[in-house]
Amino acid sequence: MAMLVVPGYAGPVPLEIAESGRARRRGLLGRDGVDGALLLSPAHAVHTLGMRFAVDVAHLDRAFQVLDVRTMRPGRIGLPRPRARHVLEAEAGTMPRWGLERGVRVTVLGR
Repeated sequence: MAMLVVPGYAGPVPLEIAESGRARRRGLLGRDGVDGALLLSPAHAVHTLGMRFAVDVAHLDRAFQVLDVRTMRPGRIGLPRPRARHVLEAEAGTMPRWGLERGVRVTVLGR
C-alpha cells in the first residue's frame, strides 16, 4: 500500500490510489469509511452522490501541492478546480488534523 506524507504530521497516512478509470469512478462509493485516504489520479473534480459519509476533499496540482481543501456532505457535486491534477479524499475532519491546507506540498510514497 502507498503512503501519504504530510509535512509536520507525525507519521505517514495509509493511501489507496485509484488510477484506472473504473477505480476513479467507484472512488469511495459503497463504503462506510476509509482507512487513511484515497488519491484519484488524474482527476480535477468529484461528487458525493450515493456516498454514505461526508468527506474532506483536497485538490492537488501536478507537483502535489494543495490548491484547496473542503468538506463535502453526501449528495453534492463539486465544481472542477482549475490546475488540479489529483484529488485526495478522506473522512470528514481528518485533513485539518493532518495539517493539510492550501499551499502544503504532500509526498506520495510507493506509487
